[in-house]
Amino acid sequence: MAQHKVTAEGFGSYEVESGTKLVKALENNGVDVSHRCGGQARCTTCRVKFLSDEPVMGQLEKDCLEEDGVLGQFRLSCQIHVDQDMSVEVLMPVSTASWDNPGGEVED
Repeated sequence: MAQHKVTAEGFGSYEVESGTKLVKALENNGVDVSHRCGGQARCTTCRVKFLSDEPVMGQLEKDCLEEDGVLGQFRLSCQIHVDQDMSVEVLMPVSTASWDNPGGEVED
């Protein structure tokens, strides 16, 4: 299976299997990323800012961001599958949040 390099600002770079959800790729490599709704595109706590070219946005992610009035401000790592090299900044790390754990388990 193909691998892609995912770089998380302040955390490092990792080889990630193609098709892995970005939020899982980050979490599995020790990156401090939130996902309070368990990857359902509802809570927007898994937000990231792309420092590289952004992948195409899916309809569920677009609908959620439009509904919240934040389309274009950030992306949801729970809705992005790693299909290219990516460089991101995690915008809501658990360590700076008012909650003490990342959130529910995210399905693959």
